[in-house]
Amino acid sequence: MVIPDRVLTQHALTGEWLTLALPLTDLEYGDELNGPGSLSGSLAPRLLSQNPTLLDPGTTLIYVEAAGQLRWGGVVWDVRAQGDTLAVEAAGWSSYLERRFDVDGQFGGRGPYSYTDRCQVIRDVWTYAQSITDGNLDVQVDPTTSTSLVGTTAERYESNWWDSKSLGSQVDDLVSAEASPDYTCTVAWNTDKTAPVRRVRLGWPRLGRRRTDISFASGANIIDSPPVILAGDEYAQVVIGMGEGDGSAKRRQISAVRNGRLRLEHAASFPGIKANDTLAALAAAERTRRQNLGSVDQITIRDTPSAPFGSWEVGDDVPTRVHNPWVDYVGWRRITGWTMQPGADGGPRAVINLKPADSYQYGGV
Repeated sequence: MVIPDRVLTQHALTGEWLTLALPLTDLEYGDELNGPGSLSGSLAPRLLSQNPTLLDPGTTLIYVEAAGQLRWGGVVWDVRAQGDTLAVEAAGWSSYLERRFDVDGQFGGRGPYSYTDRCQVIRDVWTYAQSITDGNLDVQVDPTTSTSLVGTTAERYESNWWDSKSLGSQVDDLVSAEASPDYTCTVAWNTDKTAPVRRVRLGWPRLGRRRTDISFASGANIIDSPPVILAGDEYAQVVIGMGEGDGSAKRRQISAVRNGRLRLEHAASFPGIKANDTLAALAAAERTRRQNLGSVDQITIRDTPSAPFGSWEVGDDVPTRVHNPWVDYVGWRRITGWTMQPGADGGPRAVINLKPADSYQYGGV
């Protein structure tokens, strides 16, 4: 017997359960790498008119439970009429930081920063946001540490109240550079399944792991015919790696090969990297990645033993085989996001967003 996904809602400040079985239809939800992830669905207007507190945008938390486990959680941001239904949209925990600002400066005195771990700054952002009255989502941020640093003695990393930059935008900056930590938003029941544990997972040097126990493959669990994209604007056989320093003192290493193709270059920034050997290795890895033209960016799969729903996580590298009339593709792809569609025609399915993994194999994995 297949147990349908259950949608629950909760008041963000009091923790009061508003409903333990919200009848959303057209439900879609999923996680995202370095982003909040999203949820959408539809609700009959009469249900909300009878109990308007079920979904109060901006102060209602929403969760999806599947097979007894919380699979997704976030904040309801938008409820609006669309024809004869109400469209509901929500986003994961980090979306809350887009609605918060550093009104005190330096995250309440925790900054400015010199040669500081980016992971620590991200934790400080959350600590500051949740320290202010009515601002506590009770989100726990992983204690992960990294060697990816921000700020120098001469140029400190600062957060000034007059910049009017959202806390979410500042976290985006901290994870957007090359060789920076990853994050994703998750949720799970506590040990006695009475309360959700809201969490931001930090990964260094990255989230996820190389998976040899699951796979995505045409004829096994992939149900569409995804195109293999040959993107010349992403290709480069010359990578210019830029590290620590300013002006002519900036560290630079170039990784280049000749391969009979028109020379294409890419400049990659590796903030905080001072050692030339480390910088050279990073540039070479980026060149290797960019020399592969074949790209499978999205697949749709069914729940099968090859990759059971819930078995993968954002950041995982998964062996992927795509066979269609146009191409045979075999390689490692990294999961950057996923969207569950439990009510899809033909049964539940998941749309998986992918990007090139750190290494590749063609002709077999």
